[in-house]
Amino acid sequence: MKSKKNTKFRLYIFKSNKHIYAHIINDQTNKVVTSSSTISKDIKNEIKSFKNCTIAEIIGQKIAIKLKKLGIKDIIFDRGQNIYHGQIKALAEATRKEGIIF
Repeated sequence: MKSKKNTKFRLYIFKSNKHIYAHIINDQTNKVVTSSSTISKDIKNEIKSFKNCTIAEIIGQKIAIKLKKLGIKDIIFDRGQNIYHGQIKALAEATRKEGIIF
């Protein structure tokens, strides 16, 4: 008997040398539902440098606001190969401050 698939959405964090990306992924359909990054129009105009903890906090807040608009409160946090430190930690804590549970 097959068990039900997880219905939670996944917050996947990707860091390149210059940018930070946060994607909300629906694993049942394998589609990106929404995303936020340092190259997003709304964030790009606010920032001067592209990759630091302050910017990671802004991205965390923006992705949390987008999740609230979609009615999603409970997610899975996927940091990939990154350790939970610095920018990843700042992004995660900012998302939690906005009321998203993981």
